[in-house]
Amino acid sequence: MTTQPRFGLEKLSVLIVDDNRHMRALVQSILHALGIKAIREAGDAAEAFKELQHFSADVIIIDWHMEPLDGLDFVRLVRTAKDSPNPYVPMIMLSGHTEHQRICDARDAGVNEFLANPISAKSLYARIISIIEHPRPFIRTKTYFGPDRRRQNLGPPRWSEERRKETPGGKNKDAASLSSSDIDALMRK
Repeated sequence: MTTQPRFGLEKLSVLIVDDNRHMRALVQSILHALGIKAIREAGDAAEAFKELQHFSADVIIIDWHMEPLDGLDFVRLVRTAKDSPNPYVPMIMLSGHTEHQRICDARDAGVNEFLANPISAKSLYARIISIIEHPRPFIRTKTYFGPDRRRQNLGPPRWSEERRKETPGGKNKDAASLSSSDIDALMRK
């Protein structure tokens, strides 16, 4: 039995940025299945930035590993470039690398959500709905512009570089991949 989505997503416009055309096709197929019709693709960050000049994306889904600019470079470019058409556009980062430091780096670059590969329709839908249901205010500091990195008021970040390099108990969190629930928890701090 198929459950009906809570939201009709047919009015959303999405830009997919990935240098792997098979992954772009997979993401596009999932988006079509979710009812999204206005989809554009870009094979690299420079092409994507040009596409944003005339395509008003509601959401950008971007792969981390690309060349010559990677996904983090693209996020920073969209967030801070003087000629950025929409520095506030929500972005979902895709990556097969789910180490603690990578999740923090993506969050600190200004992504709204992080999604580990392999992706599913359910997980992508959940990230899009999270952006819709829980929009976050944008913060500007000397070193950061993007969505508020703390979704809950939990005090100072536990994992910040200046606080400590290792987790309690002495184990380095960067060494192991994180589960989906760990990723969600990090993105919500």
